[in-house]
Amino acid sequence: MSAELGAMLVKAGKISSEQLDQALALVKEKKAKFEQVLVTIGAVASEEEITTFIGKQLNMGTLRLSDVELNPEIVKLIPLDIARKFNVIAVSKLGKNLIVAISDPNNIYVLDAVKFITGCAIQPVISPEKAIQKSIETYYKDENAFSQIVKGLEDESGLEVVSSEDDAPSEADLQSAIQDKPLVKLVDSIITDAIRMGASDIHFESYEKRIRVRFRIDGDLREMAPIPYKYRAAIVSRIKVMADLDISERRLPQDGRIKIKLKERTVDLRVSVLPTIFGEKVVLRILDPAALNVDLTKLGFNQESLKRFDRAIRLPYGIIMVTGPTGSGKTTTLYSALKTINTVDVNIMTAEDPVEFNFDGINQVLVKSDIGLTFAAALRSFLRQDPDIVMVGEIRDGETAEIAIRAALTGHLVFSTLHTNDAPSSINRLIDMGVPNYLVASATRLIMAQRMVRKICQSCKEEHAIPQEQLIALGVPEAETKAAKAFKGKGCTDCNGTGLAGRCGIFEVMPITPEIERLILARASDTEIRDQAIKEGMLTLRMAAVEKMTQGLISLDEVFAVTS
Repeated sequence: MSAELGAMLVKAGKISSEQLDQALALVKEKKAKFEQVLVTIGAVASEEEITTFIGKQLNMGTLRLSDVELNPEIVKLIPLDIARKFNVIAVSKLGKNLIVAISDPNNIYVLDAVKFITGCAIQPVISPEKAIQKSIETYYKDENAFSQIVKGLEDESGLEVVSSEDDAPSEADLQSAIQDKPLVKLVDSIITDAIRMGASDIHFESYEKRIRVRFRIDGDLREMAPIPYKYRAAIVSRIKVMADLDISERRLPQDGRIKIKLKERTVDLRVSVLPTIFGEKVVLRILDPAALNVDLTKLGFNQESLKRFDRAIRLPYGIIMVTGPTGSGKTTTLYSALKTINTVDVNIMTAEDPVEFNFDGINQVLVKSDIGLTFAAALRSFLRQDPDIVMVGEIRDGETAEIAIRAALTGHLVFSTLHTNDAPSSINRLIDMGVPNYLVASATRLIMAQRMVRKICQSCKEEHAIPQEQLIALGVPEAETKAAKAFKGKGCTDCNGTGLAGRCGIFEVMPITPEIERLILARASDTEIRDQAIKEGMLTLRMAAVEKMTQGLISLDEVFAVTS
């Protein structure tokens, strides 16, 4: 199908022969969808362009699903498992005619199967594969979560609600319960749904009369379908068994890992179990290599900031600091930098807590403070391993800071992170840790602060007005305020009604220039250093956010939410 479609696109002048050859090679190498590959290499602007082309060739209608609101009752004429398996969704019904959106118009078996199941005459329209998948997730919400599996649990499991610690199920009861197929299927379904929806964390929380399941998607927690309270102990125990933890220990926190295989990829889950007054809370951190973006050009840098950062990571020695709160994307940025400079002629060593992703060609060490393998101890050992580039996951104390600085001064390129609000304040944070200011000034090459911001859904964004005074207060030059535009997402099926879809970074990149070095030596304040950096062209986090707002990528609300 890929070759035939490609030949048609070449003949129509939509893509070149060279682009077709490149796309077919990538399809074979990465086992990716032909249409998605064409978009990735820039041969076409979007999958919708291909969908429209196919529709014209086959004299078949096309449909942009994000523009229409479907009737849930019509949608559910096609069972969920069939919709997912064949990537098909019912759009509307006129008498005995059922209009269905499909992504592969050549699969006649799909139309026959849907005709047989629904008893209707089928009229197909073409929609992009991803658009159909999003609509399936939206309109099958009640089935998509776990209600059918939970119903099976209600029918099959004999585990009873407990009202106090004395009535808690015994270890034998739990061992029996966690083997029940419906319970196993329930936990597997929750994890699979979270990965498919792009969640970064799964939260299982026990309260007095209920258990709540929430997914963190694009930085926000979203509540999923409820689970009957009486299964809380069995669910926690099932996860403990998967993570090789002690199911009989319910008084102390426990940590573990689960490695699962989902289709063609392996996903790691970091497990944290914490006792609360109504039972144990479990958080699963999803570490999915397929969702990791380690391309510096796609993190959200503007052109000048990217040039500054790229120039710094290619220096032969010095220390580069990335700062920001937990969840601001610091680790992803450091991994992207290391991947960029990871060549066969350099020895890269990292000390991490924890090691979130594995990279070929990089020597990664897991810090274990309880046995004495701290960041400082690992860093000392690294310096006896003939390193060229060193990454220290986090500078937490003066000892680690001083060793990192001295390593940078003795011919090594050092990367690390620090918890500060912005780039200029990192200087005095290091000095407060006990590192002499002259060492900070001579060793530091660049400090970068960053945040993650939620992007407006591009399928439903609409322009809205902002008062000129507000734009001026945000730092937009008065001459540019009339031309400045702002957008918001009104909510659609593509974004589950949130108006937001995906995230990107905003960055405050501060190279240590001779003038800033002089200020450090003079023990200047954060404000003085910031003013000089802005004078030299640094965008503050607020400026970077406003720039993204005027480009139509984020909303005004997001600017205020993540910057001050």
